[in-house]
Order: sequence, then C-alpha cells, then structure tokens
Amino acid sequence: MTGPEGCRLPLTARPASDVLCWRGGRAITVGRFLAEVAALAARLPDRPYAINLCTDRYRALLGFTAALSRGQVTLLCADRAPQRLRALAARFPHAHVVADGPVDTALPVLRPDSASPPAAEGETAPAPLIPAEQVAAIAFTSGSTGEPAAHAKPWGALVSGAEAAAERFALRASDGPPAAVVATVPPQHMYGFETTLMLPLHSAAAQVAGETFYPSDVAEALAAVPARRVLVTTPLQLRALLAAGTAPPPLAAIISATAPLSPALAEAVERAWDAPVLEIYGATEAGSMASRRTVDDPDWLPYRGVSLHPGGVTVAGLGPVPLADALEPTAAGRFRLLGRESDVVKLGGRRASLAELNRLLLAVDGVEDGVFLAPDDLESNPAARLSAFVVAPGRTAEDILSALRGRTEAIFLPRPVVLVPALPRDGLGKLPRRALLELRRAAVAR
Repeated sequence: MTGPEGCRLPLTARPASDVLCWRGGRAITVGRFLAEVAALAARLPDRPYAINLCTDRYRALLGFTAALSRGQVTLLCADRAPQRLRALAARFPHAHVVADGPVDTALPVLRPDSASPPAAEGETAPAPLIPAEQVAAIAFTSGSTGEPAAHAKPWGALVSGAEAAAERFALRASDGPPAAVVATVPPQHMYGFETTLMLPLHSAAAQVAGETFYPSDVAEALAAVPARRVLVTTPLQLRALLAAGTAPPPLAAIISATAPLSPALAEAVERAWDAPVLEIYGATEAGSMASRRTVDDPDWLPYRGVSLHPGGVTVAGLGPVPLADALEPTAAGRFRLLGRESDVVKLGGRRASLAELNRLLLAVDGVEDGVFLAPDDLESNPAARLSAFVVAPGRTAEDILSALRGRTEAIFLPRPVVLVPALPRDGLGKLPRRALLELRRAAVAR
C-alpha cells in the first residue's frame, strides 16, 4: 500500500516460489524473475527514459521492472512507427528503447533476450525497494481527440491500484487458487499494463506470455494454463471471440474495458461460456477506478481508495484527478457514467449522447460494428446532420434507418448511413477521430 512521502515499496512482495508467468505451458517463478530483472537492469544504458515496445508480456514486464529498479521512467508506447518514436525522443530527451522485435529508430535499442541469459532454476535476487513517489511510467491518451497527452504514474499509485484490483476480482493469495491471466490487449496500454504487468507483481495472479489477439491464439493460450483462468479483453474482441464459435476452456471470469460493453453482449458471453463478465471503468489520467458485472447493474462500484468529487475523482497515490467523463453518484456508493462531456451533441434544441446512439446502432439486427459521427459545425449549421458508418453485411442503409426509427428522435437519425466493410479501429477497438474524418472524406469523394 502507499505510504507517506519517503516510503519505499517492494517491486513485489510475493514468495520466490510463486508462479509469476506462464510461457508455453511452463512456469516462471518470482525467484527466477527477480534474478532476470537484476541481470537486465545491470545492462541497461544509463538514460532517464525507456520506451518499452516489447510485444511479449514477460519481456515487457522484465523491461519495465529493470528500468524501474534503475530509476528510469518507462514510456508506455505500443506504436513502433518511426515518426512516433521521433516525437517521443524529442519530447523525452536521452531515451532508449527496450524491444523484442525490429525497430526503425536511431535510439539505442536493447533486446531483453540477448541482454541477459535466462536465470537458472532456483536462482533469485532481492526485490528492489522503490520510492512510492518515484514516477515509474508515463502513459499517453489514445489521441482519439487530438495529440496524445502524457500522464505520470508514481509507483505508490500503481501499487495501490493493483492491490485494489486484486481485492475486487478475488486475485489475492487468500482468495483461492492462483489465477492465470490471458489478455488480448497490449501491455503498453494502461488497461493492459495494469492487468498484465502490475497485477502479477501485487496479487496472486500470473500473466501469460506471448501475444494473444486472434481467437485461435486466445484458445491456445487458455488451454495451456491451469484453472483459474481469467480472460482480459475488450468489447470488440469479445464479439470476435463469440462469433468464432469455439468455446474456451472453463473460465473463472472475463474482464472487459476500453469501451462500454452492451448488456446483450455480456449476457450472450455469460450464457455461452458460463462465466461472469466483469467490466472495468478507467481512464488514462487516473487508471482503473471501478468495476461492475454488466448483466447485474448499470452502475459502477469504485475501487477501495477511489472517491468522486465534482469534475473528477480522488485516487490513492495520485490525489484529485480531473476527468473528461461526467459521473453521477447513485445509491450504495456507486456511480453512473453519463458519458464524456464532449460526447453530448445538440441538434434542433435537443440533446443526445453519441455513446447512447452508438449503443442503439449496435443493437440493430445484422449490425456487426458501427459508429455515429458529428460534424464540427453541427450546432452552428442548420443543415448539418449526424452521419453513421456501419458494418452490416447483407443489410441496406434503409434497413438500418428503419430499425433506428422509433428508437431515437427523428432529428438524430443519421444522414447519411454509409455501409463500409470495416471501421478503422486500432488494436484496442478505439476509433481515432482523425481516422473517422478520413473515412468521411473518402465517402464524400465517392
């Protein structure tokens, strides 16, 4: 737990014999992990920032913890594009890269596997003690509404968040058999970072190494580890996994985040896989803050150490954090997510939430994916209207409009409805606004 200024918290307090990671069905213990962290830390260049581009989760964890033990700040970036790395290097001088694949950059690159040989079984090292106030990582917004903003993450706040999540999802040593966490989200995203890098350090859960994105990858990864299995994913990937029609091995829970999960999808997954579907609410600014079981309650229950205040939340280790989302307190200490302040659109004297309109669109029979888009001049141009881009094989634009009539006010019906083969979502299912605007430009040019 976090403490007063000057408090030092261990990298992990888990016993050396605990399983921290599963790789190809083989266990990597905490003791072996600590030995490999020490070996890698000794080989890191003496630079203040580490850009962690590792796609393998265990290597990502090694790179993060080795940098942390050297007092280096990890920049959480999953984008290997040369222009993105140049922008980071200009913004954070004297950075280096930790990567497990080819990288087009002029920065020094260290590869975890080549930098330090695997530790022998039984070999270990002391767990480093890290000042609670030390900035361990910097996370970035998705850039869906503009240039990514940087948010510093002190070690104490990360530990508090991991401990609160372990308590909420029954992943502590006292909660039963150890869990194995299979994830479809990258470790550089705040959600993936918290669930697959921080949780193994401060809970009784083990991460599963390697990349798991496609349904076949997920099935293989789950089959290779013992129960209790926990799947960490997103609504977009849940849809794909369910559509694949392959039942996974028995799951203790499915955890979803990054976008609102429809109750219908949650109910379908619970019915097909016989496991509870749980959602995390969080933001890059504050990290994970609350959870709910989607089929049981529309309201969110805050984590321990999280409290609401006007315009934001107070988080253990961070203090007051402003949020772009509007939160409304409800009964029993819960809150309702009203959507982003910028999500509300006004048309003809009426107001609507784009998130709610998207939910209605996705509920239309035959719609596989879809999104409403508001033009920048919606409130100033009397002729402006919402548009919608929809993935619905076998359906027509009129089919979509007919299904939406009666579900929303006529003024918010999309004009036009543009049928597309796919939406330009990133690996987490997010839709950067610039990609949507490009999609609209292409549609207008047809």
